[in-house]
Amino acid sequence: MLRPMTPTKTVNVLVPTGALGAGIQEADVAAGLAAGAHAIACDAGSTDSGPAYLATGRCKYSRAAVKTDLAVLMKARERAGVPLLIGSCGTSGCDSALDWTRDIALEIAAECCMSPRIAVLYSEQRPAGLRDAARQGRIRPLPPLDAVDPEAFERCDHIVALMGPEPYIEALRAGADIVLGGRTTDTAVLAAVPLMHGMHAGAAWHAGKTAECGGLCTVSTRDGGVMIRVGRDHFDVEPLRTSNRCTPYTVSAHMLYENADPFLLHEPGGVLDVRHVQYQALDERSVRVTGSHFERGAYTMKLEGAAAAAFQTLMLVGIRDPKVLAALPRFLTQMQAALTQRVRETMGASAGDYSISLRPYGWNAVNGSPEPHVPVEVGLMFVATAATQEQATQIAKTCNPLFFHMPLEREMELPSYAFPFSPAEVERGAVYEFRLNHVVEVDDPLERVRIAYVQAPEVLHA
Repeated sequence: MLRPMTPTKTVNVLVPTGALGAGIQEADVAAGLAAGAHAIACDAGSTDSGPAYLATGRCKYSRAAVKTDLAVLMKARERAGVPLLIGSCGTSGCDSALDWTRDIALEIAAECCMSPRIAVLYSEQRPAGLRDAARQGRIRPLPPLDAVDPEAFERCDHIVALMGPEPYIEALRAGADIVLGGRTTDTAVLAAVPLMHGMHAGAAWHAGKTAECGGLCTVSTRDGGVMIRVGRDHFDVEPLRTSNRCTPYTVSAHMLYENADPFLLHEPGGVLDVRHVQYQALDERSVRVTGSHFERGAYTMKLEGAAAAAFQTLMLVGIRDPKVLAALPRFLTQMQAALTQRVRETMGASAGDYSISLRPYGWNAVNGSPEPHVPVEVGLMFVATAATQEQATQIAKTCNPLFFHMPLEREMELPSYAFPFSPAEVERGAVYEFRLNHVVEVDDPLERVRIAYVQAPEVLHA
């Protein structure tokens, strides 16, 4: 069993996972509630997997996976009578992804005869409003960008502003049982309830940072989530699963996760400073953290924007020819030149603005640097990128003979490399890119957030 603690001394937040849809065990959640959790909170989004999920509004995980996890949390919340907070719904936290998650929650409520009051926090931004803010000098770029282009907002399919904890606190004070948030900093959704109840700001933010990925701050990172207990001058962290444990090393190391500075973490309303923190093992499973400081500053919200940029078509071959593999750098240079020449001579201007990329998996496709060894085989991927899907596919078709049959030496007999698919070309579809990496200044943390409230039965039977 986890250590029960007096509710008046700490505010306890059960963090069952690092991402809704990645898997949650009912037993872990039950253990956290039995140990005195005052709230359940977790993240559901990220930019880790690239811009496609923001540009399209689609979730990285399957609907079934998200529904399974959300059902566990909603049932547990119903039994315990504690609030449930989920940030960055649907991976990107854009409006359509948030509505998608809301609909799943309503479906679960109907199936389980529950009627929670649900707050939905929207943080998607309109280009016109951001253009005005840019003209007022309230938007600034983050590295590597060095300028603000007001027209860039129009070129994004979706733009979100990362919320802090204040919208969650507002929703809870208005009586919400479940708060589904749009794009939010991973830390804020976990820090919200402790901050709402007046706990130490530095401890709340640092606890949120530590637990943002669930069990990643434990020794056995895949064995369940954690409980954070935030007090007036410290926080404690402990695994939900009794077979797991936290150590000062695993807890302190998480400040390095997705953070350029291991001692400073920028959040919407200030900076978390852990330069003078002490990590103390309370026992073999739990750690106490003291000395965290939150330096309040100008309130800014990070802007993320993404859009479709081009289209790609792929081809793949497997190569085991030892002569080719022994001279792989020269072979790839020759093939790149030959493919480019063939497209130029065959398609001419109809190819448009395009690129051809060769990626030898098993040699240097991951890190981009030539490997010192000679591989036994490589999987060579051809990627044609062009303005339209048709152009990308025609480029691939044009390159097909050389890609599948080019010898190392001109006088050699034509080889036939192994291809796994027929047809050989695979239309990948749109390619997406991030187009914003900025912050916008706000006078009020709720200024760029819209809050809607739904009562499950009312919506389902409307």
